[in-house]
Amino acid sequence: MKHYRYEKEPRQSGKVKSRSSVPLKKDGSHSGISLKTQPRTRARSSPDQIVEAAGFDQDQNPVADRRALICLSHLRWDFVYQRPQHLMTRSARADRVFFVEEPIFGEDGRARLEVSERAGGICVVVPHLPNNLREKEIAATEQRLLDELFVEHKIGEHLLWYYTPMALDFTRHLKPRCVIYDCMDELSLFKGAPPALKEREAELFAEADLVFTGGQSLYEAKRELHPRVYAFPSSIDAAHFAQARTLTEDPADQAGIPHPRLGFCGVLDERMDLELLSGIACTRPDWHLVMIGPIVKINPADLPQRPNIHYLGPKSYKNLPAYLAGWEVALLPFARNNSTRFISPTKTPEYLAAGRPVVSTSIRDVVRPYGKQKLVHIADTTDEFVRSIESAMNEDAAERVRRVDAFLAETSWDLTWQRMDELIEGVIDARRTTLATNTRPTVLQRPATLAVTGGIDRAGNLVA
Repeated sequence: MKHYRYEKEPRQSGKVKSRSSVPLKKDGSHSGISLKTQPRTRARSSPDQIVEAAGFDQDQNPVADRRALICLSHLRWDFVYQRPQHLMTRSARADRVFFVEEPIFGEDGRARLEVSERAGGICVVVPHLPNNLREKEIAATEQRLLDELFVEHKIGEHLLWYYTPMALDFTRHLKPRCVIYDCMDELSLFKGAPPALKEREAELFAEADLVFTGGQSLYEAKRELHPRVYAFPSSIDAAHFAQARTLTEDPADQAGIPHPRLGFCGVLDERMDLELLSGIACTRPDWHLVMIGPIVKINPADLPQRPNIHYLGPKSYKNLPAYLAGWEVALLPFARNNSTRFISPTKTPEYLAAGRPVVSTSIRDVVRPYGKQKLVHIADTTDEFVRSIESAMNEDAAERVRRVDAFLAETSWDLTWQRMDELIEGVIDARRTTLATNTRPTVLQRPATLAVTGGIDRAGNLVA
């Protein structure tokens, strides 16, 4: 059985809180029940019933009284700090957050959960499964492990937050208060996407109460598929990246790189325009390109190798401002292909908050609104990119920063989470009212206008 993964991230260790394990027999069964004989649609107890059966009184237990958010992700928590981490750390201020990653397969014959804690109280949950399980066995085992997690952590009332529709295979039996699909990318267009992804996403659209999109382009592609779709483009922790405007000490591995420096931080994968990178470095050997981030899904040998291109590897979110402070220009050198068709790069507002001029290829969610607002230079060919970089290095920095600050003042990850949370609580309150009055729920209609920070109007302006 091939296990699909969108990113091949390195695992990083955290503080292990607990481990749950289910021994597997040679025939693929555990606890004396054969996985092969269990149909996927088998009726199962809800988590509330599981907790009750285990002897936990939710009315008397302070842990069970606190709602849980179960986040089901194709990305690993310790990979790159991005949208899921920003949102889940804010959710954890009120709810218990369990960030469930895709399984890791190994030679050990025992299926188990590794549960470790991260800053802010996030519980990262990693299933470890034996090799060579069939698809149905994988789903059944993950479902059992998740049920054990509910019992061990006394999870009663909960929300389901999906980043990957493939997680439906082991979560259909749950009874959440609200189902949220945060569609941050068009995953079906990514390299290595599961063949069943589109089918699962259609099912998730039918089950979800709310759909959030990671950009305006995705919103436009998905808005006809669900009555409540909202655009929440990449936001910003402006204070964190604004540190780059005043930091003067270069990180040790960047200090020896000559100026001028052109920088990129993010994932180096099939979305990178490698020909463009090579062309810039060849055309201007006096410029130095600093590339920060992990290399995934492409052969490192395929990256352009020149004396003025420097691959520094992944860096922590905490240390990114120190690197950005030493760049003359920040780059978004994305290829224009299927995998970048709907991306909304988080780095765009982060670069701008750091006070760096930005040059990007014509990614739709960069052109709208940043290009149209003259906050980012847009170029595609090597010659255009070189000219735009030259222009960016010679522009009035004070005037650019003034306009950037006015623009970014309209959004933040705190505000994004606040508005998402209001929508979630609205769904839950409506459901409570429906149950209390014993009436049929009102059919939700799509809002006539997009009234969420991060939306783009017809003129290419950010909607406040």
